[in-house]
Amino acid sequence: MTPQFDRRMLEALVCPVTQTGLRYDADKQELISRAAGLAYPIRDGIPVMLQDEARRLD
Repeated sequence: MTPQFDRRMLEALVCPVTQTGLRYDADKQELISRAAGLAYPIRDGIPVMLQDEARRLD
């Protein structure tokens, strides 16, 4: 079983590019930054908050 992301982390996490809040997408296991147009992956329950690892939003 894959570890789940702890939603309480959203209170402390911000986008490293824009310093704005993030939205959790449980289906895709990503943290979404609309301001930056990026989706940061969550791997094994741990957010990967690196711009180089983020997916561009369409």
